[in-house]
Amino acid sequence: MFDQIKNDIKAIMERDPAARNAFEVFFMYPGFKAVMRHRVAHKLYNKGHKFIATRISNKTRRKYGIEIHPAAQIGNGVFIDHGMGVVIGETAIVGDNCTIYQGVTLGGTGKDKGKRHPTLGNNVLVGCGAKLLGNFTVGDNAKIAANAVVLSDVPENCTCVGIPARIVRRNNEKIAGNFDHVHMPDPISQEFCRIQIRLDNLEKKQAE
Repeated sequence: MFDQIKNDIKAIMERDPAARNAFEVFFMYPGFKAVMRHRVAHKLYNKGHKFIATRISNKTRRKYGIEIHPAAQIGNGVFIDHGMGVVIGETAIVGDNCTIYQGVTLGGTGKDKGKRHPTLGNNVLVGCGAKLLGNFTVGDNAKIAANAVVLSDVPENCTCVGIPARIVRRNNEKIAGNFDHVHMPDPISQEFCRIQIRLDNLEKKQAE
C-alpha cells in the first residue's frame, strides 16, 4: 500500500504543474485523499466488510465531493485533478496512470445488470464534465474531451469529442470528416419540421 501511495504522489507531481512538493500533495490534494481512502474501502469491501467500506465511501463523498463506489477497481498512479463532482460506479475499472478531471461520471445507463460501467485502459485522460455511460472499454492512451458523452468502445490512441462522442484523432492523425460543431443542424428544429410536414399532409387528407 505504501508503494501505491508513492506511485500516486509521483504521478501527480509529474502531471500537475501546480504541485510544488510531495508534502503538499499528500496533505492538500482532495483527489489523492479520495483515492487513498478508496483503496482502504476497496480492501474492506473485498473482505466482506461492505458496510464499513460504504461508510468510508460516503464520508469521502461528503468531505471531498468525489464518489467512488468501494467495489470499483482503481489502478496505480491514478490522478483525480480538482475532483469535485466525480462519480465512479460499482463495476467501473480504471487502469494505471489515468487522469480524471472534475465533473466526470463513469456511470451506467440504468438498463444493464452485472458489469454496467466503463473500463478505462492505461494512460487514459478524461476531460472535465465528460460522461462515460455503459459497459464498454476505452483503450490505452485514449483521450476523452471535456463534456463529451461516450456510449461505446473507444480504440486505443484515439481522441473523442462531442455528444455523442466521435473519434476525431487516431494515432495523432486527424480523422477525415465534418466535425464542425458550430454550423451543425439543430436536431430539435429538424424534428419540428418533420412533424409540421406530417401535420400538413394529414390536414390535406382530412380536407379531401
